[in-house]
Amino acid sequence: MQTTTPIRTAQVAIPFVGRESEIARLRHLHAQRRHVLLLGPAGVGKSALIQQLARHLPLLISPKSTRLAEMFGALEQSLGLNAADLRLVQRKNRLLTALARAGQTVVFDGVEWTTPRLSSFLECVCARVPVWIATRSEHSWDIGHFWPELTRFERVEMRPLPPPETRALVGAVIQRSGVPPETAGIVAWLQRRSAGNPGMLRAFLQELAAGRYDLRSRAALRRLELDRRIHEVFPGEAGNALERRIVEPAKPGCRTAD
Repeated sequence: MQTTTPIRTAQVAIPFVGRESEIARLRHLHAQRRHVLLLGPAGVGKSALIQQLARHLPLLISPKSTRLAEMFGALEQSLGLNAADLRLVQRKNRLLTALARAGQTVVFDGVEWTTPRLSSFLECVCARVPVWIATRSEHSWDIGHFWPELTRFERVEMRPLPPPETRALVGAVIQRSGVPPETAGIVAWLQRRSAGNPGMLRAFLQELAAGRYDLRSRAALRRLELDRRIHEVFPGEAGNALERRIVEPAKPGCRTAD
């Protein structure tokens, strides 16, 4: 027998499914021009939800919001501004004027610890236009100096996908991304192992698209979980080194996978 390590292929495309209640509430808050705090753990789909809403709502998005320079760059690009040789404070002042003139809701995705300077900029934006902040935590020790301002924000929490939405997501991926049809038979297992987290589901589906698993076998499901963990721990060069061992003859006396 031979043991197989999955071949890593292009990223599996995860379609957007469900989230009707979150979409409805955010549309309502957008119409009311309210500040919003979008909360959820890593991989739960905050960025995907923002991008989905941006297809229908006028949003200015900073996809990475941990440093002023990257925030300025994203918003300047959306507004058609050229940074040229301006200093950071000059860029800030010009950007605040442009944001106020545009009047659109500004979304800061991926907010983590806010320094005093970053917090000050966020406060200035809040004084001019509605602001949405997407972050993993609302605790002061996680979000930093901007924490006192969160009392002005409407809280929208993103929860894991329920089983029906997980089933719909897996079905859509099977149709579009080369994941074997047999995957439909392990949706309950995927729901348990991922806890309904879309990011975790993506990781499992990526392994299923890249490798060969007999999904009727418990041993194969254990190997699927192991492969996912390997690629989680070794996402870069170390993982690539493992991936080069695509098919190796089993050594005498060694236990092989199904």
